[in-house]
Amino acid sequence: MATYTQQTIEQFEAITTATITTVLFKHHGLKNVWIRGAQPLQPGQKRVAGPAFTLRFVPAREDLCTAAAWSAPISTRSAIEEMPASSIAVMAAGQNTEAGVLGDILCQRMKQRGVAALLTDGVVRDFDSVRETGLSVWAQGVAAPPAIAALAFIGWQQPVGCGGVAIFPDDLIVADGDGAVVIPAALVGAVLEAATAQEALEDWIMSEVKNGVELPGLYPPNEDSMKRYRLYQNR
Repeated sequence: MATYTQQTIEQFEAITTATITTVLFKHHGLKNVWIRGAQPLQPGQKRVAGPAFTLRFVPAREDLCTAAAWSAPISTRSAIEEMPASSIAVMAAGQNTEAGVLGDILCQRMKQRGVAALLTDGVVRDFDSVRETGLSVWAQGVAAPPAIAALAFIGWQQPVGCGGVAIFPDDLIVADGDGAVVIPAALVGAVLEAATAQEALEDWIMSEVKNGVELPGLYPPNEDSMKRYRLYQNR
């Protein structure tokens, strides 16, 4: 099981998902890391980072989708009680938007357990009350029907496909205003180093643009621009 220090989490909370997707492609050849459909449920949600705690839904089947399923040993209720603090709940719903994967009471329990955020390629229900829980949510939107109207919950902490992206338990998730990305656990250290360097370089490039410097040779930087950047770093 991958473990991440609080320092690592905080460092990723300062790095944009745009930078992370660039680094994953540029340095590791990974293109399919942006989770389709997972958008901030509310404007202004702060960036979050944390290990993925995966939950898997499949299309509804009548013998599985009954009211009794809510109290079954394999249920979203049971899964929530296994979620570690600071994890990000990744609910793979097959991009279904006909029923909410969960609502306000379950979100409140997740908030009480210290879960950092909920991420789904589906939708949630009880929007107003979910907002009041204070739990950050990335989803396609909202829908009134309960999950069992369209989805069957079948397990947690398994590899899942969420928003067209493969996510394994404990992969690192980062989510912000541009959506959510997954970083394979084995690449977290390398991505952190490269992304931190990329953000610092782009901050300098932005300051140069604000000072009237033309883009050719600056972005991407040529040899002369990199010399000026190194001088800036060592000032």
